[in-house]
Amino acid sequence: MSVRDLIPWGRSTSAPMPSRMRDEPMSPFLQLHREMNRLFDDVFSGLGSGMPGLATRGLGWPSVEMVETEQGLRVSAELPGLEEKDVELTIDDGVLTLRGEKRAETTDKERGFTERSYGRFERVLALPFAVEEDKAEASFKNGVLSVSLPRSAKAPEHGRRIAINGAKA
Repeated sequence: MSVRDLIPWGRSTSAPMPSRMRDEPMSPFLQLHREMNRLFDDVFSGLGSGMPGLATRGLGWPSVEMVETEQGLRVSAELPGLEEKDVELTIDDGVLTLRGEKRAETTDKERGFTERSYGRFERVLALPFAVEEDKAEASFKNGVLSVSLPRSAKAPEHGRRIAINGAKA
């Protein structure tokens, strides 16, 4: 075994292949091994880049937009194919939670493949400042959930500056 066999070559860069190996047919076990590696690369490749892979499907869905205004926060979430009865929205101690379930419309046994996702989802958003939870309002129209969260009157400003003292000798 050579050192070259120990180097984990990725899919984006191919390992330099000796000329004697180019002409030989590849072992079926080696082909299976490479295909399994490629499959795992494809599944987990989206974790850091924001690309939707199978492993990230539950991390960032539904897509959410949070806008800070002088009056408070405006949060909107895209929930295509859902109705308001499919969605639950709660707010507790500075945390907005959106959860629900997207059910499959049909149970076709003939369906070859699907890129649509189904199942339960939950999205938890930490709010950047205190809001008046009892005055929160939400509406649902055309697959978009809109939430208005008024700023609390007792909410402090965005932060407090901390003075840095010089080192004492």
